[in-house]
Amino acid sequence: MSGTLYICATPIGNLKDMSPRVVQTLGNVDLIAAEDTRNSIKLLNVFNIDTPMTSYHEYNRVEKAHELIDKLKSGMDIALITDAGTPAISDPGEVLVAMCHENDISVTSLPGPAALITALTLSGLPTRRFCFEAFLPTDKKERRRVFEELRRETRTMIIYEAPHHLKATLTQLAEELGDRRITICRELTKKFEEVIPTTIEGAIHKYETEEPRGEYVLVIEGMSIKEADRLKAESFESMSIAEHIGKYMDEGMSEKEAIKAVATDRGVPKREIYQANLSHKQEQK
Repeated sequence: MSGTLYICATPIGNLKDMSPRVVQTLGNVDLIAAEDTRNSIKLLNVFNIDTPMTSYHEYNRVEKAHELIDKLKSGMDIALITDAGTPAISDPGEVLVAMCHENDISVTSLPGPAALITALTLSGLPTRRFCFEAFLPTDKKERRRVFEELRRETRTMIIYEAPHHLKATLTQLAEELGDRRITICRELTKKFEEVIPTTIEGAIHKYETEEPRGEYVLVIEGMSIKEADRLKAESFESMSIAEHIGKYMDEGMSEKEAIKAVATDRGVPKREIYQANLSHKQEQK
């Protein structure tokens, strides 16, 4: 029988957040796949865990995953850990988990610390609906695409950022999103944890005189649904019904699906859009 892959969450700063279940599992498995064995050995030593380790990280995520799959198929139990937090969230572990499913290998998750959830619960911003972007792309074209999506995002947004990029990111957030509410979370669960509810402009002003230190999680207010609906309606005003249908079809919808979507966008009966589209086709003949 194949072994099991255990996704083990580890502390993001406070060692007391290490769960007894994770400690027991790390001690019982045959192998631990760690993002950086040099960092993880310090954690294992604290809990007197001497299970063998192997490195599994961004730069060997595919090749090494194949090796780990072979070990799992042979019956070995393997635990997956990162430097901090929950593996497979913005992490190469997602590749290994997907391959386990493809090979009918059992996967189970031992829940625990995750910086994005910790920051969200501390933020004071709406938590029912949220989206997670992790670190923004460094490629300018890809970064623009992400900001185009975020500009009209109505859910609370969560972004990770390094200290040396924080000021530039805050400036771009102001340019792209306007002055939204934001909660800046720094050094979560650590001795100098800091949670700052402010605005984007307020954050920019703060770091004009203060040098960013530590790892940051930014929790940003989404656009109000009312404002999003207004902007959406404005975009349709300059578009004919035929162009509106064509836009959705260009995105991969069938004509029937596009007609339904246009009717929803414009708040009118589907038959009205169908008739308008039919008339347009007849005029084109």
